[in-house]
Amino acid sequence: MKTPPLCPAPDALDVFRAEGDLNLSPQRRVWAAEHIGPATQALLDQDAGHFLHQSLSTPCLNVLRRAEGAWIEDIDGRRYLDFHGNCVHQVGFAHPKVVAAVKHQLDELCFCPRRYTCEPAIELGAKLTSLAPGNLNRVLLAPGGTTAIGMALKLARVATGRFKFVSLWDSFHGASLDAVSIGGEAAFRQGVGPLLPGCEHVPPAEPMRCPFRCGKVCNLTCADYLAYVLEKEGDVAAVVAETVRNTPFIPPPEYWQRIRAACDKHGTLLILDEIPIGLGRSGKLFAFEHYGVVPDMVVLGKGLGGGIFPLAALLTNEALDVAGQMSLGHYTHEKNPVACAAALATLQVIEEENLVERAREMGAYALEKMRELATRHPLIADVRGLGLLLGIELAVTLPDGQRQPAIAQAEQVMYEALKRGLNFKVTMGNVLTLTPALVITREEMDQALAILDESLRLVGTPTTV
Repeated sequence: MKTPPLCPAPDALDVFRAEGDLNLSPQRRVWAAEHIGPATQALLDQDAGHFLHQSLSTPCLNVLRRAEGAWIEDIDGRRYLDFHGNCVHQVGFAHPKVVAAVKHQLDELCFCPRRYTCEPAIELGAKLTSLAPGNLNRVLLAPGGTTAIGMALKLARVATGRFKFVSLWDSFHGASLDAVSIGGEAAFRQGVGPLLPGCEHVPPAEPMRCPFRCGKVCNLTCADYLAYVLEKEGDVAAVVAETVRNTPFIPPPEYWQRIRAACDKHGTLLILDEIPIGLGRSGKLFAFEHYGVVPDMVVLGKGLGGGIFPLAALLTNEALDVAGQMSLGHYTHEKNPVACAAALATLQVIEEENLVERAREMGAYALEKMRELATRHPLIADVRGLGLLLGIELAVTLPDGQRQPAIAQAEQVMYEALKRGLNFKVTMGNVLTLTPALVITREEMDQALAILDESLRLVGTPTTV
């Protein structure tokens, strides 16, 4: 019997919750009233007075004074295991080797103007292309993931002579106008149109929300539909997608193989966005290695700068080195030597401390423990994970038997966990998204899961709304 997709909940704010919890929420105000003291509130008020307000940022949640290893600490001295970290903390915060590399480079060469290069940038380009599978042997650096996505879109248009893109609903590729055009989240798209022309969207490989009603396990109808769109459009420049959605949505093993074949058939490039999930988080250095495919381009970012410097990289195959007559990026800090030194140290730490293998082993351990939680908490509709990219989906059962996303309960669990020293974000409104530092210890993981267990118990386990 096929399981119906989760039916939508009625709250008008829910459409904006795909990428994270909102500072507009009434529960945010309740939590702040109980846990934010006068000194912290004064700083938050100053922050809110200076910065433009937006729903996922200012007004902010709290004020931090320290970040180290798997932990963050606020100005009142409260420590939190950070299972969010904006996915920049593969090597943990303030790793001594990354900090030392940055300090050393500041004394040697602090900036590299355009038209010049520098040894750290050359070394980083060589290192990235040596690590990348297949023929991904060209690289272009950028000061952030969104800008790297923009470079990939431009290169795809130049290389193919086409302007159309196919991407996935509920995806996130950055907040600039070109990135939100291929992205699929209302919080970034609504009210800013018209968007980039030629951007088509298809459903992601997510069976709990599948419009094709494939059941509890993806049957690849979504992949076949994407191939159908490529055939009917006939002139799509590239398919652009996150290899694994950071929620996470984890496609079945054959998903990317089927899409790679469809792209090859129709002369369409495959661009994979691994900005939050690359560099070992999935249990492979590149998440696409789980699927036995190699994209035409892959974008890295976030953790590439060691959680210190903003840095991203676009890796492409040799055949796409076709835009020498134009500027794909031309960013001021493209080859910043300090950022490149941070990235080189980060890659060194990932290798020397075996963090890819650690993510795979620790992720398997955490997933087993999460499944145990699901046996005790009926609120848990699904647990899933790939390496240290983990998610717990919460849902309640309606009187007619349908499952509805437990959006209010997910937010309650998040704030109960925050009270107890665990920081994470809620995505899609009802998915507890857990992305710890890859350096996390077994003891720290057990502590985090115990906090989750207690928070779920306190929120309760309703079966109806």
